[in-house]
Amino acid sequence: MAAITEREIRELAAFRGREAMVTSCYLDVDGANHVRHTDVLRELDRLLREARVRANGSSSLAADLRRIEEHVRGGIDRSRTRGLVMFSCSAHDFWRVVELPVPVRSQVVVNHTPAVRQLEVVVDEYERFGVLLVDRQRARMFVFELGELVESSAMIDELPRGDDDDHSYTKDQVRDHVAARAHQHLRAAARVAFRVFQEQGFERLVLGASDEIASELESVLHPYLRERVVARCGIPVHAGDDEVRQAALEVEAAVERRKEAEVVARLREAVGAGHRGVAGLDATLQALVERRVETLLVSSGFTHAGWRCDGCGWMGRLGRACPACQAEMRQVDDVVEEAVEEALAQSCRVEMCVGNADLDVLGGIGALLRY
Repeated sequence: MAAITEREIRELAAFRGREAMVTSCYLDVDGANHVRHTDVLRELDRLLREARVRANGSSSLAADLRRIEEHVRGGIDRSRTRGLVMFSCSAHDFWRVVELPVPVRSQVVVNHTPAVRQLEVVVDEYERFGVLLVDRQRARMFVFELGELVESSAMIDELPRGDDDDHSYTKDQVRDHVAARAHQHLRAAARVAFRVFQEQGFERLVLGASDEIASELESVLHPYLRERVVARCGIPVHAGDDEVRQAALEVEAAVERRKEAEVVARLREAVGAGHRGVAGLDATLQALVERRVETLLVSSGFTHAGWRCDGCGWMGRLGRACPACQAEMRQVDDVVEEAVEEALAQSCRVEMCVGNADLDVLGGIGALLRY
C-alpha cells in the first residue's frame, strides 16, 4: 500500500477545478465500525444522497458521484484499508484514490479544490518512524508508516558465558571480554539500524533498551540516527510485532502531542509579544490572504462556515461582497478547510493539533508569521 506523502497532498491542494467543482469523498471502511461490505455501502449511500441534493443539475458532479459509487461497489481490500479517499472532477478527467491503513471520518465535500484537511491530519499524526529494540544479545529493527509495519530486521549475538571461558582467564579478564563483546553487539545493532534507515528512511527513532545499555546504544548510533531519537520505551526485544506496534504508536502519539505543544507555546509567546504571530480565525485568514504565514496551526476538529473570493482569493467569515475587490464571493461550508488548502498551496508548514487546550483558547487557529 503506497502511503500518501506531504508532497502529494500539496499537489492535490494545488489542483483547481476551473470548469467544474471537485468532489472529495472520505469513507470510513474500518471493519471495527462497518463489519460487512453492505454496511460500507449503506454509509456510502448516506453520503451520496446528501451530495446529490447539492448537485443542482451539474453533469460533472453527477458523473463524479457515479464514479465514486462504482469504485466502492467494485470491492475494497479491507484487510489493509481502513480509510478510503476519492477525489474526482469529471470535467477535467481528474481522479485520484488514496487507500489508508487508518480510519477517516466519512464526508463528501464539493469545492473548487480537493478537500485535503483529513489527509493532512493523517500525515501529520503518523510520520514514518523506526523502533530499535536491543538487549545484550539480540536486536530487532522495525519501521512503521501510518501505523503499519513496513520493515522488520533481527540479529542475535551469542555472548560467552563465564564458566565456558578458558579457566586461565581471571574474572576481570572474563568480565572485560564480555563487556567488549556486548559493545560490539551494540555497534552491530547500530549498523543494522543505519542500514534500514538508508533503505527505508524514517523521521523519528524510538529506542527500546534497558537504562543500563540505552545511553551506550545511543552513543554508537550514526549521527543521522542520534538526531532522530525522540523517546525511549520499555518494549522487550522478544515482544510480538503487534505488541511492538501498539506500544510504539503510544510513544509516537505522546511525541506528537509534545511537538504540537511546543509549537503552540511559540504561538502564544508571539501573540503575547504582538510580533510575528496571530490567533483567531479573522486574523489568521487575513495573514494568509497577505501571504505572511510561515506555520499554520489548526485544532483538528475546528470548523467554521465562511466565504471565499474566486477572483482575488480573499477568505473570511462574512460575505457576500469581497472587501478587497468588491466581487461577489462564494459561500463555503468550512473556511478552515479553505485556509488549510491555501496554506499548503503557499508552501506553508501546517500543524494539525489534537486536543490542545491552549490553541482552543486562542480560537482554534493561529499562525506564526514570516514578517
